[in-house]
Amino acid sequence: MKKLAVLASGSGSNFEAIVKQSTGAYEVVLLITDRDDAYALQRATKLGIPTKSISPKNFEDKATYEQAVLDVIRKYGVDWIALAGYMRIVSLTLLKPYEGRIVNVHPSLLPKFPGKDAIAQALDAEVTKTGVTVHYIDEGVDTGPIISQEVVEVTKQDTYETLQQKIRQVEHELFPKTLTKVIREDELVGK
Repeated sequence: MKKLAVLASGSGSNFEAIVKQSTGAYEVVLLITDRDDAYALQRATKLGIPTKSISPKNFEDKATYEQAVLDVIRKYGVDWIALAGYMRIVSLTLLKPYEGRIVNVHPSLLPKFPGKDAIAQALDAEVTKTGVTVHYIDEGVDTGPIISQEVVEVTKQDTYETLQQKIRQVEHELFPKTLTKVIREDELVGK
């Protein structure tokens, strides 16, 4: 079983789904947040998952911050990293040692609506479909290779909140399932 660290910035609902839907391919061994007030920390405590809050404000630059994150991840013997609502662009400091083993979930059908607030972007564009994308991380903003996607219908009655809820439901199923799939495939290739 592979050791998985989750990086989050907010509520941690995807983090919780990843923990609860682990099917034996991975074990969540660590949650790292970039904010001391992230609700994800409380979820992790309830689930018995070790946590570490590392604020970028406490470091002189991004590389030093990411090195601190990397040091903690290595201490836990982490094999894979999942970004679950982690609102930071990952640079080479973290990317290089975990190349091909950092997976992100994004609330749109990439390449449409990358970056921040994809839900508002979809509503502003008046699309009839948006969705969820799980992808590998690269140096760009939501530009890494796509692993899986699922469509979410957008109705005229949808508000930001209702669309966000529909997207979260899909994320909570698709992300853990996709993590399990890529980790198992990697194990097969590695043998």
